[in-house]
Amino acid sequence: MTAHTQRAASGADAGSAPAPRWPYASSLTLREARAQYFARAGFDESGYTDRWVWVTILGRRVPATLNTPGRVRAVKLHDLHHVLTGYATTWTGEAEIGAWELASGCRAHLAAWYLNGWAALIGLFIAPRRVLAAFRRGRRERNLYGGELTDALLAETVGAARARLGIAAA
Repeated sequence: MTAHTQRAASGADAGSAPAPRWPYASSLTLREARAQYFARAGFDESGYTDRWVWVTILGRRVPATLNTPGRVRAVKLHDLHHVLTGYATTWTGEAEIGAWELASGCRAHLAAWYLNGWAALIGLFIAPRRVLAAFRRGRRERNLYGGELTDALLAETVGAARARLGIAAA
């Protein structure tokens, strides 16, 4: 998973129930929306500097992977993808955004290709229809992996970024 601290992850969102979405107002800057995203998910920017990535599995917090420079570079944009697409940080939400990012292209972010591949694969077992729908959506939309996280990007509004990338509102 691409979690960078403990996630509220469980299998409770699997199955055929509607996927949870975390909408963000189009008028918010990406910086403001990311702050809301961090608050909803229960983490902060320390996930960009922590040595380990932690996840919660069956109520236990466990280390998942080293927080490598390549992963940090990718996850800074991945977090903004959560904002732009509205996918939650549940197991199913991570699988959905993993499939979406694979389909829209991770470019030179090797860590994203690897982590998203695993997330999407897990998702095919827990929520196959949602993961396939997210993959189809990603084929029609673009993402931020062609650039880097900058202050100018964080100053852009959610609505402007969605329009520029062809991303449908959550």
